[in-house]
Amino acid sequence: MRRILLADADAFFVAVARAVDPDGAGRAPLLIVGGSRDSRGVVCCASYETRQFGVRSAMPISRALRLCPDAVCVPVPFKACGRKSAEIRTVLLQFAPIVEGASIDEWYLDLTGTEGLYHHEALATTAQRIRAAVLEASRITLSIGGGTNKLIAKMAAARAKPDGVVIVDPGGEESFLRSCTLAEIPLVGPKFQERLATHGLVMIEDVLRYDVATLQRWMSKREAAWLWNRVHGIEDSVVAHREVARGLSREETFGKDLHEDRDLERELLRLVTRAAADLRAAGLSTRTVAVRLRDWDFRTHSARRTLAEPVVSDRVILGVARELLAALRKARRVPARLVGVRLSGLAPAQSATQFGLFPTAETERDRGLAGAIDRVRGKYGPKSIVPGTLQRMDSP
Repeated sequence: MRRILLADADAFFVAVARAVDPDGAGRAPLLIVGGSRDSRGVVCCASYETRQFGVRSAMPISRALRLCPDAVCVPVPFKACGRKSAEIRTVLLQFAPIVEGASIDEWYLDLTGTEGLYHHEALATTAQRIRAAVLEASRITLSIGGGTNKLIAKMAAARAKPDGVVIVDPGGEESFLRSCTLAEIPLVGPKFQERLATHGLVMIEDVLRYDVATLQRWMSKREAAWLWNRVHGIEDSVVAHREVARGLSREETFGKDLHEDRDLERELLRLVTRAAADLRAAGLSTRTVAVRLRDWDFRTHSARRTLAEPVVSDRVILGVARELLAALRKARRVPARLVGVRLSGLAPAQSATQFGLFPTAETERDRGLAGAIDRVRGKYGPKSIVPGTLQRMDSP
């Protein structure tokens, strides 16, 4: 029987921001925001103080501030988050032979076969010791869920928040799932919830009354099969021993689905600008650019391109990203709820020494301009220089 844990750092971006700048962030209600900090941006992470007012991640900043006017907005401390994530993973590797980074603040641990190593103690006891060790080493609190597969562990971790442990013992999956709403299943978002509710499906228990054939009358075959598996706790993916940091990703979930290509291009430009700046700040270059779209119906599709040589400049990365976005939109032009960019094939920037040999290659001027912009932003702040294209897109 598999023994899987999901360790989820509580309000991770908020916790890191407070650790980096205790005087500025302090214990005030805090909103970690992505992209612009004005009314057009969205909340990446909300402190528990703001959540009491109904503030949630992916909410437009303007709405969040109406709900909690005293909240302080700060940008995501990307470098510090990366360092803290690595610290936590190092501790987790002391407890589990296999650790998979699901995101910068979530890790799956496979403890299958370690019963003897831990003297057959309860999995909940092991989870509590993991939490204590991570807190001591990183000052970050974890919520941990456990079960016989990754789905159950993920849902149990959500139940454990904030700062707790919930373990679903083997044989207890059905009872646990019957206590859950459909909204608690990962990827069952608000729009899907609304569609399900029209058929009287709110709790997982409601769906368990029907077979797949009945569900297919209300949704696509793919959705019906996926939902049937989830409500029955069926999920057989393995925990893979890998680190998250194989690439650098930035993405944005919109408060309202975007219909127009121009609006998506604007958000993509914001993300590329941030990603490229973070890439250079880390002293890295990239060869592979990928763009991801999640549509209104939660269908996710992506495209990627690997360049002949490593690059670091906004111009080249954005040029490739725009072409990839255009290809994705041409294949399926529907409202989108998320866009993301990922840079991979990372290497030390100094290894990118050849210029101008290929059509997509960047020039010495590209690199010089990028370096100059980084220096100005470092001195006067990240908003001191923004792309002219972005200014024109933002204008009425």
